[in-house]
Amino acid sequence: MESTPRSNRLHIGVYGRRNAGKSSLINLITNQPVALVSDTPGTTTDPVLKNMELLPLGPVVFIDTAGMDDEGPLGELRVGRTREMIGRTDLALLVIPANPGGDVTEPPDFEWLDELRAQNVSMLGVLSRMDEFPPREAEETRAALEERMGIPFVTISSKTGEGRAGLLEAIVREAPTDFERPTILGDLIHEGAAVMLVAPQDIQAPKGRLILPQVQTLRDILDHKAVAMMATMAEFEMMLGALKKHPDLVVTDSQVFARVDALLPRSVPLTSFSILMARYKGDLGMFTNGARRIETLRETDKVLISEACTHHALEGDIGRVKLPAWLRQKVGEGLSVDVQAGASFPDNLTEYALIIHCGACMFTRKQLMSRLIQAEAAGVPITNYGVAIAALSGILERVTEIFPEARNNQRVQ
Repeated sequence: MESTPRSNRLHIGVYGRRNAGKSSLINLITNQPVALVSDTPGTTTDPVLKNMELLPLGPVVFIDTAGMDDEGPLGELRVGRTREMIGRTDLALLVIPANPGGDVTEPPDFEWLDELRAQNVSMLGVLSRMDEFPPREAEETRAALEERMGIPFVTISSKTGEGRAGLLEAIVREAPTDFERPTILGDLIHEGAAVMLVAPQDIQAPKGRLILPQVQTLRDILDHKAVAMMATMAEFEMMLGALKKHPDLVVTDSQVFARVDALLPRSVPLTSFSILMARYKGDLGMFTNGARRIETLRETDKVLISEACTHHALEGDIGRVKLPAWLRQKVGEGLSVDVQAGASFPDNLTEYALIIHCGACMFTRKQLMSRLIQAEAAGVPITNYGVAIAALSGILERVTEIFPEARNNQRVQ
C-alpha cells in the first residue's frame, strides 16, 4: 500500500467552514492524530495530505483543507489553496457543523457546493458533532440537508466516534468508480502478445531508474499475461531484426517517434508512453483534436506548455527546450511560448491558442480532467506532449489509429 504512487490513489478531500470539524473528521477516519485540532478557527492553514488504506477501496489520500470562509489577506490565500485542491479531489466530504435549534447551513456551504458540482466532483455531506443534537433532531436535520443540497448526508461525532462505521460505508458507496481507467493498454493486447518498449534514457529520470510511465506500462503488460521486451533506441533495430515475427505492438518514447517510425513496418501498430498516459489519465479524443490545432498556429499566437510537477530543467528538457524549438521551427520564430509548472493552472487561459500538457504521470486522473474542463470552458484546445510530438512529426494518424476514441477527423477552429 505504501508503495502505491499518490497519483494512482483515490483522493478524498474534506471541505467546510472554519471550525466545522474537518481535521477531527480526518483523525476519526484514519484513527490517527494526522491533523492538528483546536477550537481556534483557522488552525489548518495549508492542505494536509494523508495516505491510507481504506478497504474495499484500497489505497486512498485524504486531504484536509483550510476553512472555505477564511478572512483577510492571508485567509484569501488559504482559501485559494483550498480551491486548488478541488482539481485533485475525486470525492469531496462537505462538512457542516451542528447548530441545535437553528439553521446549520451558511452561504459559503452552497457556494462551495456549486464549485464542486461545476468540476464534476462526487460529493458526500457530513453533519458533524451529532452529539450536540437530540437524536431525533440530528436525523431530521440530516434528511433536510439532503433535500436542500441534493447530495447524500451522514451524521458523525468525532468526539464519541459515533457514526464512523456509517461514514466509511458511505465513502465506499459514493466513491467514483471511474477515477482511474482500469488499464493502460490491457484492452489493446491479448494474452501472450509481444509488446516492444523503446525507452531511451531520459535525462530527467534518476540514474538507474525508468520513468514512471515506462514502469506502469511494463507492469500493465505483465498483469495481462503478455510478453514485454525493452530496448533503448540504439538497440531497437537490432532487436527488431532478431525477432522471428514482428511484435504485436510497439510503444516508444515520443522524443524518438520519427526514428522508430522510419524503422518499423507500417503493419505494426505504434504508439507512445505519453499517448497511453493521455488516454489513461485524460481524454485522448480531446488531446488528438487539440494537436490538430498546431497546423493552424500563427507567429502571433501564444502557446502554453503546462507541466504537472516542478523539476530542475536540464539541457535538452522536453517541455522547456525541445517543444518550443519544434513549434517555432514549424510556425515561426515569433511564436510566443509560456512554460508553467506545478499544481496551479493559469487563470488567463483565453490568452492562449493552444495548451500542451505533459504526460501527467504525477497527477491523478481527476487532476488532469479538471484542467481539461478548464481549457474547454475557456475555449482553448489542449493536447499533451506525446500527441503534439506525433502531430509535429507527421504521424499523428498512425500512432492513434488503434484507439477508437481518437478516430475523429474534426479540426479544432
